[in-house]
Amino acid sequence: MEKLKALSVSSYLENVEISKKEAFLNLRETIKNNIDSTFNEEINYGMIGYVVPHEVYPSGYHCDPKLPLPFLAIAAQKNFIALYHMGIYMEPTLLDWFVAEFPKHSKSKLDMGKSCIRFKKPQDIPFELIAELIKKMTANDWIKLYESNLKR
Repeated sequence: MEKLKALSVSSYLENVEISKKEAFLNLRETIKNNIDSTFNEEINYGMIGYVVPHEVYPSGYHCDPKLPLPFLAIAAQKNFIALYHMGIYMEPTLLDWFVAEFPKHSKSKLDMGKSCIRFKKPQDIPFELIAELIKKMTANDWIKLYESNLKR
């Protein structure tokens, strides 16, 4: 499966490859059950994204102010399921916590880029750890962190 081209969350979910679908749906539910209710779920950059809406943060995303401020995204890629978490990218203590906790929750090796956590085996997704990670940052926390990094 190549990058899904969906205009809505439901159409994205309909097109997730069957071998990844159960894990992907569980990941989405884990996020929805633990994320600050201020965030909106929508298609963002071709993925299911969780964003700070313009009603809460009128400035929007500095790269394109017409877009809401992105925070988190999930994607079903060809070879993995991805979780993109901008808080990990911008907050070193959160990254350090996650890296230290990951081996306690998963048998697989952590496969991570700057904000992208890749899960090659759907059965290796540490849902409890993801739930903890999601709870660690509210929309207000994210806005403060985003603005403090933007001013640098």
